[in-house]
Amino acid sequence: MRAAIEERYGDRATVSDSFGQTTVDVEPADWADLLLFARDGLGCVYFDWLTGVDDPPESITVVAHLFDPVEHTHLLPRTRVSRAAPSLPSVTGVFRGADWHERETFEMFGVVFEGHPHLVPLLLPDGFEGNPLRKDFILAARVAKQWPGAKEPGESGHGSPSRRRMLPPGVPAEWGRPAAPGEGSDG
Repeated sequence: MRAAIEERYGDRATVSDSFGQTTVDVEPADWADLLLFARDGLGCVYFDWLTGVDDPPESITVVAHLFDPVEHTHLLPRTRVSRAAPSLPSVTGVFRGADWHERETFEMFGVVFEGHPHLVPLLLPDGFEGNPLRKDFILAARVAKQWPGAKEPGESGHGSPSRRRMLPPGVPAEWGRPAAPGEGSDG
């Protein structure tokens, strides 16, 4: 597999092996051609997944996993796109199963797949702004509510931090403490 990739792409591809899987790095211009060659020339007919990996400050890596069921070999094609204008040609014409994977990567990382037949949001609610799997995306929960208590062990000044014990909502504050002599409702 490695020799066939090196013969076809020469200096335009970097081929490496990692844990029994062949990894191929190409420029975005060779992305769709590599996946087509993997299917038709290398026998990697099984499309497993495609996703993005945010690599600030400059790029987003798009990676796919392909499998050859006859030879039992794996291929991880990868390419890097600019974070400022992430764009790749769609591979839905090569692998129909890439459809939802490209939509999810578009939605979560902002990578635009040119030529995709229906590049619309897949998972997030209508009107959602931003790309939540980018590392610069601010999680609203962290802004709206501070973490209760110490953030690091020892910050409170007396050893490991512990949480204040709280009663469930609606339970009176005196519930659970022993009654003082003369208190009670059985008199």
